[in-house]
Order: sequence, then C-alpha cells, then structure tokens
Amino acid sequence: MRYIRRNRSGSPILDTFVDSLSLGECLDIASGWANSPTPRTICFCNVHALVTASVRADLAKAYAEADLVLPDGAPVAWMLRLLGHRRQKRISGPDFMWQYCQRANQIGASVYLYGNRQATLDTLASRLKGSFPDLQIAGMMSPPYRPLTQEEDDAIVETINASGARVCFVSLGCPKQELWITAHQTRVHTVMLGVGAAFDYHAGNVRRPPMWVRNSGFEWLCRLFQDPKRLWKRYLLANSIFAWRAAAQALDHALNGREADRRAGGISQPDTSEPER
Repeated sequence: MRYIRRNRSGSPILDTFVDSLSLGECLDIASGWANSPTPRTICFCNVHALVTASVRADLAKAYAEADLVLPDGAPVAWMLRLLGHRRQKRISGPDFMWQYCQRANQIGASVYLYGNRQATLDTLASRLKGSFPDLQIAGMMSPPYRPLTQEEDDAIVETINASGARVCFVSLGCPKQELWITAHQTRVHTVMLGVGAAFDYHAGNVRRPPMWVRNSGFEWLCRLFQDPKRLWKRYLLANSIFAWRAAAQALDHALNGREADRRAGGISQPDTSEPER
C-alpha cells in the first residue's frame, strides 16, 4: 500500500513516503514547528526501516502519520534521486540532531533527551554543553527497558511537557522509537524526532566512520564490523530485500514516467501549516 501525502515534495519508496528536502530546509521547518504549540513528529528512514515497514503495519502507520520522513541512509537518498528528486542528499538522524543543537544554541531553544542509558545521557549532555554552551537541555530521561505501566507512562509525558522543551530527541532504536513517538504524538507537546543511534554516536560510545564512507553508502558495513553478532542478519536480509524491490521500483519508474509518483506523493513544497489531528 502506498500512502498518499499531499502538498509534500517526495516519493514513495517501497511502501513508505519519504520527503525530499535539503538539510537546511528541514532545520528551518523544525525550528518553525518548535515555535508552535502544535505537536509534530519527524522520522528518519534507512534501508532497514523501510523494509521493516513493508512487513509491519504498526511501523508503516507510524511513518504514514509522521509530519516528515527523511532519508537516513545513502541508498534511500539515491532512490529519491532515481525517482526524480535529483539533488537529494542523505539526512541522518545524528547529523540532524547535531545541526539542530547548533542552531538551538544560537537562538536559545530548549531540547529534551529521551532514551538510552543514564550514563550515556550524562556523557551526551556534557559533550553537547561543551560544544554548545548556550544550549538549553530542559531535561533527559532513561526509560526502563521493559513495557511501562500506564502510571509510569503518564508520569513521563507530564515530565517532558513540564520541562518546557520544544524539541524532544528520542533514541530508542527502530522500530521502538517510531512506535513510541506515534503513540505519544498528541500527548507530548513538542517536536519529537526519532534519531536512532545519535545518542551513542555523540556520547562517543560508537565511533562513526569518516564522512566519505557515510556518503558512499557503506556505513552499514562499518556498523556490521562493530557489532556482527547483532547486525549480520538485519543487514543480510534487509539489504537484499531493499536492493531487489528498489531495483524493480526504479525500473518501473523509468518505464512509466513520473505520473504515478505525482499522483501518490504530490510535487509541491512541504506543508508547514497546522496539521489536522
């Protein structure tokens, strides 16, 4: 099923609509949303996420209901280029988080850090303040690694809302973070962003490869070497499925032109007005 996203520039990839924007445009949109009382959600999609969404209805729903879905992963950006968005570049969750914190440091905006372990949050907060002295970290929380009771969940929502933060970075891993965000998108009164491994990267727990490796599309291979036992099956299956289905979609697009994508996704600029909930 292809979800219809009107008034947004982008195209469906596999079964998920992915927005086509520059990093600067995304930062401008997020900054504008942060000044509004309306909750917003931003997700970042890599190959694994797109393949998982094609077989999990709950994750597909989370992406369909997000206000922006951005191409986190070089192959996803490549697909957008093949589908007609010629200048699209990768926009990763970790890179976006760092750039947004730099901007928030300049304008005095506040952020909240939700997810990962407390030790990681402490190190992350210290590093962020070291790089951005005027950044306002309104709060941070490491939730339990188990299902929350309703009382616990209500307390977390109240804590985040009471902090006054306008942006909440969520680092729980895919698909957990996307499901958490969509379950709280009308309750947590911030812009929520699922940023994956960003907390570990910026805290120094996991070393990122050089920029040229990330842009080449082989960052996944570096991560595989770092954690082969956990990631080998994910990358073997997800990358194979994505390559097969993406090739078929690209061929279909080349043969049938862009009309189907225009009907499915729209070609105008992203809608920054207040959404209907």
